[in-house]
Amino acid sequence: MAKTRSTRRAKPKDANRRSKKKISPLLTDNVDFVDYKDVDLLRRFMSDRAKLKARRVSGNDSQQQRVVARAVKNAREMGLLPYATKVTTQRRSRSDRSDRGDRGDRRPREDRSDGPRSEASPGEAEAVVEVVEAPVEAVETVTSEGES
Repeated sequence: MAKTRSTRRAKPKDANRRSKKKISPLLTDNVDFVDYKDVDLLRRFMSDRAKLKARRVSGNDSQQQRVVARAVKNAREMGLLPYATKVTTQRRSRSDRSDRGDRGDRRPREDRSDGPRSEASPGEAEAVVEVVEAPVEAVETVTSEGES
């Protein structure tokens, strides 16, 4: 008697666990009308970079999300909210780069032997100049005006 394989896959352990649905701040605060001038309320629906939060993050239903998006767009147009905010991070200075190690005093580039260089030492600069002499033809200047 051969074993039969079941065609069903095992369910993940967390499949039965559902996350709790977020409740909209509009419902908790009993807000009937979203006004574009209510900047404090609108900032609750925006991220730190001034982007609109998604419905699943904010807890709005689709109609509330459309109303909030329209109010945020109007507030941006009026200059009450920013279109984008620049988040700057603290950058390390060059002296903090300890991962490269101490390079010490470096020799001048011509003293280093990184690769094939010319056979002449750096102090002796050999200049090869080839002089080519071309024959110069004598040219007589003839003037058409009266010659003596």
